[in-house]
Amino acid sequence: MAIKVFIYDDNTVRRDSLKALLELSPELQYAGEAPNCTNVLVDMETYFPDVVLMDINMPDADGIVGLKLIKQNHPHIKVLMQTVFDDSDKIFECIKNGASGYILKKDSPQRILQAVQEVHEGGAVMNPGIALKVLEYFKPHTNTVALSAREMQVLELLAEGLSYKMVADKLFLSFHTVNTHAKRVYEKLHVSSLGEAIAFYYKNLHQHG
Repeated sequence: MAIKVFIYDDNTVRRDSLKALLELSPELQYAGEAPNCTNVLVDMETYFPDVVLMDINMPDADGIVGLKLIKQNHPHIKVLMQTVFDDSDKIFECIKNGASGYILKKDSPQRILQAVQEVHEGGAVMNPGIALKVLEYFKPHTNTVALSAREMQVLELLAEGLSYKMVADKLFLSFHTVNTHAKRVYEKLHVSSLGEAIAFYYKNLHQHG
């Protein structure tokens, strides 16, 4: 079954290029598009997408409004935020409201397709540059964290920008096992998202130099 993707973007040219990209990918299926989130619930209930590619900045009803409504009414739909690098505050707002990941608009087409597949499989996607911005935002926690060697290894690889699937391949583990390790890391660090876990790692555990 192809992954059904709905696009929100106020830029017609970008919507067209994303649509063309989806139509060239056998694993993905273009479900529909809109220039803003004014009719977001009608869109979801008409097209039933698996993943939404959500622009953050749009007129009338922006991506944060759309994200909140989707997550409140259709929590199973994965929302992948498209952003530009300077949207820091909005990115944190999205983290708190259940976005599955963040890609930069300048990310390569291949990266965008990969991100859609990863969030659909239950992974969390974050452009490494955004992860660094996130870590600047979160306050430092205490340094004493009892992560196991394996959990530390998983966190290090996620902090480098690898997806759950890539971590699984690299460590010869199943996707499910990596997911379980990541959940334990979240619990131990008292964080609720990949962004916060990566932020914690860079602030407290990463050895510079």
